[in-house]
Amino acid sequence: MNNLSFISNIDLFNHVQQTVEKYRFTINLSEFNKNIIDPVKLTFDAKVYDKSIEEVVESEILRQLDKSNTNHIGYFHQNIFKYIGEGWRVPDEGFDVVNDTQKIYVEMKNKHNTMNSSSAQKTYIGMQDRLLKEPDAICMLVEVIATKSQNVKWVASINKNKIFHEKIRRVSIDKFYEIVTGEPTAFKQLCEKLPAVIEEVVNSLSQRSSVNTVFDELKKISPNLPKSLYLLAFKKYQGFEQFDL
Repeated sequence: MNNLSFISNIDLFNHVQQTVEKYRFTINLSEFNKNIIDPVKLTFDAKVYDKSIEEVVESEILRQLDKSNTNHIGYFHQNIFKYIGEGWRVPDEGFDVVNDTQKIYVEMKNKHNTMNSSSAQKTYIGMQDRLLKEPDAICMLVEVIATKSQNVKWVASINKNKIFHEKIRRVSIDKFYEIVTGEPTAFKQLCEKLPAVIEEVVNSLSQRSSVNTVFDELKKISPNLPKSLYLLAFKKYQGFEQFDL
């Protein structure tokens, strides 16, 4: 039992379960090569780091799986607010989290450095537009991994000019939990309970086995793994019909 004051045991369990069930356990060659693997880079990685090509491919597989799972953690952070606080909701489009009564509009990012300048400008201009429509609204950029605990004006750079507005805020996730729940340590309390809840959820689910067919499918291209990677990427290039390693 989590016994948190701001979310019920069943809501937290179900939300953690929904997140865990999104985790990726399988990968095939088509998925592995979705963005076209660069065999030249893999060759450099293997030689520079003194690893086998099998180890380098395995690392790339794990990197891709981890990238998918990182997106699912974004789902966890955003959608938990369906269950926390009065009047909070997660819209299907537009802002990530909204409170219509308090007129608070939230864009949520996992890390403070995940937005490039173009994305930051677009987000800030969207918040300015919201304030033009609702002058008494408050817009927030909420960062899960911020540089520090904060609730400050978001000073943005638009066309190389620094601009800010008191109602466009940059807020760390702990401060946002405090806004939503009224409890200064709400996020800390959640983090303390989370490992036990995740373990309970995982134990309740049927055993999942990882399915990785990448190596078997590469061997069908060529028994020579490095060669199969080059043919996977460059088979339609000149001369590669007779490529040899």
